[in-house]
Amino acid sequence: MYDCVVLGLGGVGSATLLSLAQRGHRVLGLDRFPAAHDRGSSHGKTRVIRQVYFEHPDYVPLLRRSYELWNEIDARATASIWEQTGLVQIGPPDGDVIQGVLKSAAIHDISVELLDPRQHAQRFPYLGQPPDMMSVYEPTGGVLQVEECIREMLSQAEACQAEARHDVTVEKVERSKSGWTIQTNQGTVASSRLAVSAGPWTAELIPVLGPFLRVVRKVLLWYPDNAAGHQIPGGPVFLYELPQGVFYGFPPDDTGSIKVARHTGGDSISNPLEVDRALHPTDHESVSDFVKTWHGRISEGNPLKHAVCMYTLSPDLHFVLGSTAPGLAVAAGLSGHGFKFVPALGQALADIAMDDGTQLPIDFLTPARLLV
Repeated sequence: MYDCVVLGLGGVGSATLLSLAQRGHRVLGLDRFPAAHDRGSSHGKTRVIRQVYFEHPDYVPLLRRSYELWNEIDARATASIWEQTGLVQIGPPDGDVIQGVLKSAAIHDISVELLDPRQHAQRFPYLGQPPDMMSVYEPTGGVLQVEECIREMLSQAEACQAEARHDVTVEKVERSKSGWTIQTNQGTVASSRLAVSAGPWTAELIPVLGPFLRVVRKVLLWYPDNAAGHQIPGGPVFLYELPQGVFYGFPPDDTGSIKVARHTGGDSISNPLEVDRALHPTDHESVSDFVKTWHGRISEGNPLKHAVCMYTLSPDLHFVLGSTAPGLAVAAGLSGHGFKFVPALGQALADIAMDDGTQLPIDFLTPARLLV
């Protein structure tokens, strides 16, 4: 009998396992794939971390807590798992991104820099600024090493006596008199409490949320850096809101390539186990057009490599975080912008699983808003 079992050991699950283990609970984590795998939503080498959140100002307190926890995890890590590079966001003055950033910055008293075209060109000469658009620079933005983050959280959890089992398929979850029974392809596990962070498999485990979650296929692309080998600073993370969609990318990595992707769009997926992982022209045409037009360090039309991951979308694109049954905590519908939050989400999920609530400000994210 475990105090809590965590189903899914991606970003949120590994953070939840760590948070529970640090409290001294007897905790088990289960995942159907190897650690830091590439079959879900938490892979592809890097993720953006940013604090002045355009999606909703209510996320900022959770981000502040996440920054604290990332720094604690990083301090215990054998190698650094994140870097503060700064972030430049570009879009129409009245668009969702610029207006959202300015609103969050004002509400939470966070310093950002508005850049006119001349200032932008001086600071970021290889990142073009479209006419009639503006730039805002956030110094606290940066890059998370996604697989290394997961490996480090699992390692630190196991150092606190957590148990993590991989290559285990959960077949059925049932309520029991003492809590929960989890049937797997390797036997049955009993637990007093349950935390579910199963990404695109959430609907199978928590059917009540199924009608509200949509899984889409997303493609990550790497392009050659034309400035590789030259003494040119790596630069910030970047995000563009354009009529063609929202695009984002990273500084050049240690292989001399630049990762870029389109945040918007994506084809719906009916079975997460059968995702098309091949690269098709339609997967990169819009991104290749974007980089050739606006990124001065990329001229190749075809990417060097690619990866395929999944977004699990909620109807309003905000997270689903809370409880749907006594003794059950769930995090779902991270909608493609959740990884930067995972230490705080792991803390909240552990709180909800063991204490039936949390002091973290998550009222705007509860499942109740959907289950009405």
